[in-house]
Amino acid sequence: MGLFRQYGNDQKYKLVFRTVIMTAILLILGLLTLFPIYYMIISSFGAPNEIGAASYTLIPKYYTLDSYKFFFGFSKSSLRWIVNSMIVASTVTLSNVVFAGMAGYAFAKIRFPGSKILFFLLLFAMMVPYQVTQVPLYILVANVLKLTDTYTALIVPSLVTCYNVFMAKQFFSSLPTSILEAARTEGCNQFQILIKIVMPISKTILSVMAIMTFMGNWNTFFWPFLVCNNEQMQTIQVGLKNFSFANTTYFSPMMAGATISALPMFILFFALQKYFLEGVTVGAVKG
Repeated sequence: MGLFRQYGNDQKYKLVFRTVIMTAILLILGLLTLFPIYYMIISSFGAPNEIGAASYTLIPKYYTLDSYKFFFGFSKSSLRWIVNSMIVASTVTLSNVVFAGMAGYAFAKIRFPGSKILFFLLLFAMMVPYQVTQVPLYILVANVLKLTDTYTALIVPSLVTCYNVFMAKQFFSSLPTSILEAARTEGCNQFQILIKIVMPISKTILSVMAIMTFMGNWNTFFWPFLVCNNEQMQTIQVGLKNFSFANTTYFSPMMAGATISALPMFILFFALQKYFLEGVTVGAVKG
């Protein structure tokens, strides 16, 4: 009995010790993850006239909104940059959810000639590095189609991504075929099955796809920088570079712009957080 009590106490101490260690590690990782966001927000309340001087204090002595006023007054296109980013990211997100979802369903549940070859080409396209495709894509858009400084140039190359089609296909493959056959027996065609049955039960994967696509396109810099020379057509990420010059940088106004640009992503993430976490746990349960 004494040995059993000693063994139980040892296990209890080990469990407490392990919990404390894991809590400390998670707390440190959480602080490291949140620190850039905290520093960005704190720096945005600095004085805009401190040109090129980044504030390295974690707790500023005073707070001011002058940097936010400076950001919107710096250029007549400041508000337009945010609108452009919203138009591009929203359109690309909607098109990916609709078309990538439909393509993924077709690859998963519809047998048609050449489906395996097309899916192989899809996988092959996913393995091509992003940087490799940018040069020929830029030549096509700028030199052949003459689409620079247009929404078409910003949106069309990202209307449907291979990764989203692959992710949708993998999820739809796990849906029971018997449900679809029952709907087909009731007289539903493929479009009705997709809209009335498949889409409602696929909110999780579609929400994850929407969050990831919106964040990716909202934060993208390289492609908008290539195809937009006109300041009116720049996105917010490209517009922020206008606060940096060869010899100096408007640091606090730039951080104010970065804080404003992060707000839509925070709102979208917390609005769809439930579905995003469900999407993560679905993969974990399957594994």
